[in-house]
Amino acid sequence: MFDLGFSELMVIALVALIVIGPERLPRVARTLGHLAGRLQRYVADVKADISREVELDELKKMRDSMQNAASDMQSSVDAELHNTEAELNAAAEGKAEAAVSPAQETAPADDEKQKA
Repeated sequence: MFDLGFSELMVIALVALIVIGPERLPRVARTLGHLAGRLQRYVADVKADISREVELDELKKMRDSMQNAASDMQSSVDAELHNTEAELNAAAEGKAEAAVSPAQETAPADDEKQKA
């Protein structure tokens, strides 16, 4: 984050010692340490929240795509089922007509035999 070398840290420590004084410097350093720890925890929490939000958005997109795929599959299965049902009904009607036709053909022949 910051590009500080050992010499820069020594200059900062020397200035802090002169400005704050040797009596209050340990207390200020401890307070700064606590504040730095809180800041790190806060930044980590914010990163975790952002990460959760991104994952949640990705999961929502995945759920929507799965729902779209499922509805597409459902509609294609329904259409194929409807087509198959129509074909079976047409085939059943064709067989029913074929079964009725021979009976109708024999009926007039029976009538002619009775007349004779």
